[in-house]
Amino acid sequence: MNHAFVAALAAAGHTAESLADRIGVHPKTVARWANPGHVPQSRHRATVADLLAKDVDTLWPDADRRREPVWFRPWVDLEREAVTLRSFELAWVPGLLQTEAYARATLADGMLAAEAIDEFTEARLDRQAILAPGGGGPLLVAVLDEGVLRRRVGDDSALMATQLARLVGHAEAGTVQLHIVPADAPSYPGLDGPFTIADMPDGSRVAHVDSAAQAQILDQPSDLVNLERRWERIRGEALPRGRSLALLREAAAAWT
Repeated sequence: MNHAFVAALAAAGHTAESLADRIGVHPKTVARWANPGHVPQSRHRATVADLLAKDVDTLWPDADRRREPVWFRPWVDLEREAVTLRSFELAWVPGLLQTEAYARATLADGMLAAEAIDEFTEARLDRQAILAPGGGGPLLVAVLDEGVLRRRVGDDSALMATQLARLVGHAEAGTVQLHIVPADAPSYPGLDGPFTIADMPDGSRVAHVDSAAQAQILDQPSDLVNLERRWERIRGEALPRGRSLALLREAAAAWT
C-alpha cells in the first residue's frame, strides 16, 4: 500500500471519485495509485501532486528514478493503469513473465553495455509488480507461439527450465491466462509479429506493437480494429487453457 498517497488523498478531502473527476480519468485508475508499483502517467503526475498539496517525490519516490528506456516509458505508464492486457509473443516470453536470468539473457543478445543490461533487467522486473496478487493490477492474457517454449535462451538449459516453471506456476495459479499456439498450427496472423492490446478503465483501448526498427503505441480506431481481428484469429489457433498447461508442463520437463 502506498500510505503516502492514501494519507494525502484523505488530508485533501478527496476520494478516488472526486480526484478522478478533477483530472479526467476513471476512478479505478486513481484507486490503483494506492498500490505499490502503480504511478500516474507523467502527464497527470504534477496535477495530482498539486491537488493533494504534496511533492511528486513524496507521493511516488521512484517516479523520477526509472530504469526503463525513455521511449518505453509511455507504454509502462499505460500498462500500469490497464484493466486487461492481451499479449501475443512469437519469439520471447513476455517481459511481465520473465525470470531475471531470462531477461538478462535476452538483453545480453543485443548491443547493450553491461551497466545498461543491469538497469534494463531491473526495470523489466519492476514492471512485474502490477501482477502481484491483490495488487489491483490488470488481467494478463498471454498467447505464445510454441517456439517460445522450445527455443533456448542463454547457454544453460536450467535457465529455460526455471523460466518455463515460472509460466507453469502462473498458469496453475490462474494469475495469468496462458494459451499456446502449437507448432503444428498452420500459418497464422501471429507470424507478422508481437503486439499487446491494453483495455483501459474508461473503456478505451491502446496497443503496443514491437519491431526490430522501433516500437509504436497505437490508439487510432483503424489500427486497433485490425489488431483486434488479428488477436481473435490468433486465439482461434491457440490451445485451450487446460491443453496449454499440459504442453507447458511437458516443455518444462524437457529442459530438465
